[in-house]
Amino acid sequence: MAIKLYQFAISHYSEKIRWALAHKALAYEPVFLLPGTHINTIKALTGQSSVPVIDHDGTIVQGSAAIIDYLDSTFSEHPLTPADPAGQNEARAWEQRLDTVAGPAVRCYCYHHLLQRPRIVTPLLAAQTPFYNKIIIRLGFSRIEETMREWMKINERTAQQARDTLDTLLTELAAAYQHREYLVGEQFSRADLTAAALLAPLFQPAAYPVPWPDRQRLPAEMMHWADTHRPLLDKLQALYTAHRGA
Repeated sequence: MAIKLYQFAISHYSEKIRWALAHKALAYEPVFLLPGTHINTIKALTGQSSVPVIDHDGTIVQGSAAIIDYLDSTFSEHPLTPADPAGQNEARAWEQRLDTVAGPAVRCYCYHHLLQRPRIVTPLLAAQTPFYNKIIIRLGFSRIEETMREWMKINERTAQQARDTLDTLLTELAAAYQHREYLVGEQFSRADLTAAALLAPLFQPAAYPVPWPDRQRLPAEMMHWADTHRPLLDKLQALYTAHRGA
């Protein structure tokens, strides 16, 4: 049974599904796309343009939460959804909050700063795609930056709002993890996976398939802000290493 995963290397929602597939020990064919030029490919599959998307022998599923639902219902080993109804509801509530709040905030905050540094962000956008895409991005970077900022509503004001949102959410996560190893029950679940995957750009794990820049090359504001949340980010990185791989 063949699985294809249509994705961006840089996408933290795509990382959720790369991790879910690895957790369930499922082989798959990765299809890495370049943001922007991906639209026709994904629309031909789903009628919409967002990734990740899986194609499992002709069954098309779009969106990270829906894909995890599908994987758990189709491949029962190594479930990511708790078995008991209360645990299911709690895990899905965490996932929905992280998907709708943390994911967009991380994206807005990080891109606002990284788009000001083309030499850093270009390899991240083009990661795992043919080498000439780096050249295309460099040549058209000013237009690409303008389009990304307009499409994702990224500017100084929204980046500050994203930072404030993350401050609140990371404080909430730190409190939740202070007294227990996992967010829900006694086992790793889709809640922990979502938290660590969507916040991974803040701690830059090696298993993530992009060429992270040296920390010293990151904007000072980003480094200082991450340092203020270092205990929680270290906890998420430990979860990532333990359940995703070093």
